Amino acid sequence: MQKSSKTPSRGQWGSSFGFIMAAGGSAVGLGNIWRFPYITGQNGGGAFVFVYLICVLLVGLPLLLNEVALGRKSGKNPVGAIKETGGSKFWQSSGVLCVVVCFAVLSYYSVIAGWTIGYIFTELINIPIDFEVFIQTPLYVIPLCMLFILMTILVVLGGISGGIEKAAKFLMPLLFIIIILIAARAVTLPGAGKGIEYYLSPDFSKINGKVILSALGQAFFSLSVGWGLMITFGSYLPKDNNIIKSSAWIAGMDSTVALMGGLMIFPALFALLPGVSPDEGPALVFNVLPRVFDQIEPFGNIIGGMFFLLLLVAALTSSISMLEVPVAYFIDERKWSRKKAAWTLGISAMFLSIPSSLSAVKGNFFNVMHFSFFGRDIMGFFDLMDFFFGTLAIVIICLMLSLYTGWIKNIKAFAAELTLGTTSFEGLPRLAWMFFIRWVCPIVIILVILNMVGVFGEPGSGG
Repeated sequence: MQKSSKTPSRGQWGSSFGFIMAAGGSAVGLGNIWRFPYITGQNGGGAFVFVYLICVLLVGLPLLLNEVALGRKSGKNPVGAIKETGGSKFWQSSGVLCVVVCFAVLSYYSVIAGWTIGYIFTELINIPIDFEVFIQTPLYVIPLCMLFILMTILVVLGGISGGIEKAAKFLMPLLFIIIILIAARAVTLPGAGKGIEYYLSPDFSKINGKVILSALGQAFFSLSVGWGLMITFGSYLPKDNNIIKSSAWIAGMDSTVALMGGLMIFPALFALLPGVSPDEGPALVFNVLPRVFDQIEPFGNIIGGMFFLLLLVAALTSSISMLEVPVAYFIDERKWSRKKAAWTLGISAMFLSIPSSLSAVKGNFFNVMHFSFFGRDIMGFFDLMDFFFGTLAIVIICLMLSLYTGWIKNIKAFAAELTLGTTSFEGLPRLAWMFFIRWVCPIVIILVILNMVGVFGEPGSGG
């Protein structure tokens, strides 16, 4: 099952289904259910959804295929993948950045995930809680954040087929069941039709440069490209796996969850809180939705608890892969055992999560720190981490990886990797992928970076 050239403790996926569930879980995260709805609300509803789906197909999927091919061809983590394929120290730096990004994002992503754990219980026992008070109480948020990281460590300790794959096979079907149940209840509420129309009836007059760049940014972040996650997960794939088919399933699952996230939120919002704007922003899920659940009869608190359980499951499927990337690096390059790598990195992430946890607590250093980057105001440690590691670095990695495989190395070798296990990639699909990786993706990514630093007006995240 394992190749002799690989480090024995690396492991390999037990099945294509296991890889699809794990990689799909990596892509499906808080970005789909927490971030996608409010970004949609801020960018015109259905018009944004339409552009987003096009961006996933034309930009996100080619980048996803690129990373999986690089991972399987090398059989290594992001740093080792570029080293194994003959990349110089400069190009290996993109792999190093992948490892750093995953570790850094895990630390502050876990803060939000910890909030979901707290909200599961407050919803189930039907005790209203003020969001601002909750996130400013370190006694709540720090232990919950660390509990979430501990859950992540325990899964990664089990290895590839014994830990990550088993968890994904359970968690991903659970996620789909919960999201279908909540969406079904939301769309059947009296008055839900206005929310459905807002969400799924695009007003093409609202499509402008800002909407397109936001959709591109969301496609990058939603599909988990630029993190090294797909390189790492691709490195555990056997050569007979059909990468094209598996990647199409991953992109389809990711987009479906994002779309279903909107169907959970907008119909309920328009039906039960018609005075609340759908562009409420990041607080939409934690500040507004509990008020929605309070008005659903019967069993509104049960539905609320299920919703935040859904958020927790989505967060966990992503955090597992975030920890796995640096773990794989230390196994491959530093010859650490999986146990040593998982515990050392996991506990380190707990300590790094503390400043992010304290960023919402008014008056302390991590809350009041403030500086500008190309005219963009960055407020607090959490915002700092999110912009540099969760936004800017990811787009830079996407650019470097597309340039590396498209121009620095022989792109035909990576195209050949994608044809293993399938005949459907020959001819026009293969030529189209090569064209997109060499030309379309780099140009689009450069436009996103220019937008992020304010070249096209107000600085934005691209998503």
